[in-house]
Amino acid sequence: MTPDGIRITHPDKLFIDGQWVRPARGGAIEITSPNSEEVIARVAEASNEDMDAAVAAARRAFDNGGWTGLTPAERGAFVRRWAAILGERVGELSAAWTAQVGGLASFAPIMHGGGVATLDFIASLGESYPFVERRPSSQVDTAIVVREPVGVTACIAPWNAPFSTMSSKVAYALVAGCTVVMKPSPETPLEAFIMAEAAEAAGLPAGVLNLVCGDREASDHLVNNPDVDKVSFTGSTAAGKRIGQVCASRVARCTLELGGKSAAIVRDDFPIEVAAAILGNTITVMSGQVCAMLSRAIVPRKRHDELADAIARVMQGIKIGHSDAPDTQLGPLAMKRQLDRVEEYIALGRESADLVTGGGRPSSFNKGYFIEPTLFANVDNRSRIAQEEIFGPVLALIPAEDEEDAIRIANESSYGLNGSVLTHDADAAYRIARQMRTGGIGQNGMRLEFGMPFGGFKQSGIGREGGVEGLQPYLETKSILLDAAPAGL
Repeated sequence: MTPDGIRITHPDKLFIDGQWVRPARGGAIEITSPNSEEVIARVAEASNEDMDAAVAAARRAFDNGGWTGLTPAERGAFVRRWAAILGERVGELSAAWTAQVGGLASFAPIMHGGGVATLDFIASLGESYPFVERRPSSQVDTAIVVREPVGVTACIAPWNAPFSTMSSKVAYALVAGCTVVMKPSPETPLEAFIMAEAAEAAGLPAGVLNLVCGDREASDHLVNNPDVDKVSFTGSTAAGKRIGQVCASRVARCTLELGGKSAAIVRDDFPIEVAAAILGNTITVMSGQVCAMLSRAIVPRKRHDELADAIARVMQGIKIGHSDAPDTQLGPLAMKRQLDRVEEYIALGRESADLVTGGGRPSSFNKGYFIEPTLFANVDNRSRIAQEEIFGPVLALIPAEDEEDAIRIANESSYGLNGSVLTHDADAAYRIARQMRTGGIGQNGMRLEFGMPFGGFKQSGIGREGGVEGLQPYLETKSILLDAAPAGL
C-alpha cells in the first residue's frame, strides 16, 4: 500500500544483501497523512533479527574487498548512476514527502531536485579528494598519508527531510568506500525504498547498501551491533545523546547532527518591514520543522514593539492549507505527537511571554495537524520557549539593550547550529558572526549552502556534513613511512 503517484515494487519487504526479503517477524509500519489523519501507506517493519542480517550483509560486503577495492573514482561513478536514476524519480520523491509529512507540493520538486544535484557533487569527490598524498618527512624517504573507509556505517535519517538527509549520508559513505545500512524514520520510509530500488537498478553490489525500517527498540539494537563501525545520525538531541553514549561505550565512530535554537540578531540599520518579512515567512518553512530554523529573534529594545506588530501582520497574511494545494504557504505539522508538542510549548509561552498572534488551531480545518504561525514577544531568554527546540512555526522575539547584549543572548543557549545577522553592513555581519557560537551564520536570513560544511557547536552535534568536510567522517587516516617510494606514487 503506497500513495498515488509512487511506485514501490516491494513495500512489504526489506532490502538486505541485494535481495528484497520479508521481515523475520512479518511486521508492518503504518504511515498516516498529516493532512487527513488517514493511513496512506504500509511498509515492512524490521525486527532485531533483520537489523542483524543487514549489518552482517554490509560486513561481508566490506570485508570481501570488492567494494573497497574499487578506486574512489569508480565508486563515485556508481553514485552518479544512482543519482541519475533518482533524478528520474524526483516526482515520486516529492509526492512521498508531501504525503508523509505534509511538505508543500509547490516546494517539493525544488527540494528534491536540489538533493539529487548534491549527489553529483559528492560523487565528484571520488575524483578530487586526496585519498593518498605524500608528506614531507625528516625521518624517512617517503611519508604517505592514506585515507581509508571507516567500515560498516548505519545511516539514520529524520522525518522532516528524509531524502536529502539520507541520500547525502549514503553518497558520502559510498564514495569513501563504506558499506551502508539505511534506517529511515518509521514516519517517512518511502524515500528510502525508492533509494534502495535506485541502488539496485544502478548495479550496486550485494550488501553494499541495505534498507531496514524499524521502531526505537530495533534502531537501538542496530546502533549497539558491534559490527557497525560508524553511526551517522540526524535527529533530536535526546536521541543523539543516546547514540553517542552507545558509540562511546565501544569506541565506534559517530556523526551527530542534532537540534537547534538558532538566533537572528536584528541590527538598528535594518528596516523593520524587511526584517518582519524575513522572520515571519522563515518560521513557516517546512512548518517550522527545520533544525536550523531561526526560532529566536533578538532586536534592540527600542524597536521591539514595532517589529512585533510587523511580524504579526506578516503571520496573519500567511495562507494555511493542505500541503498539496498550490497556494498553501503553511501546511500541517508532520504528526499528532508533534502537534501535541507544539501546543504544549504554546501553553508554556502564554504563561511566560506575550502572545502577539497565533497560538491556536485554524478553525477552518476539522482534520489534520494544523497550527497557526505563532509569535511571542517580550520573551525572557531563560524561558523554556527560548531555550528548548519547539520544531514548529513558533517565533520568540527577545529584546536586547545593545549589540553586545544581543550577542550574549544569542550565545546563552545549549545549542549552536545556525544563526543570522539582519543588517546591510557586511562588516558588521562578519564581526557579529565571528562572536556567535554556532556552526553556521547567514546574513539577512536562514541561509544554507550544502556545498559548505553543516553542523553545530555544543549540543547541536558532533562533526560536519556537507562540502568536502562531509566526506572526512567516513574515513580513517593512516600514516605509512617507507624507505623508498612505491611504484606509481
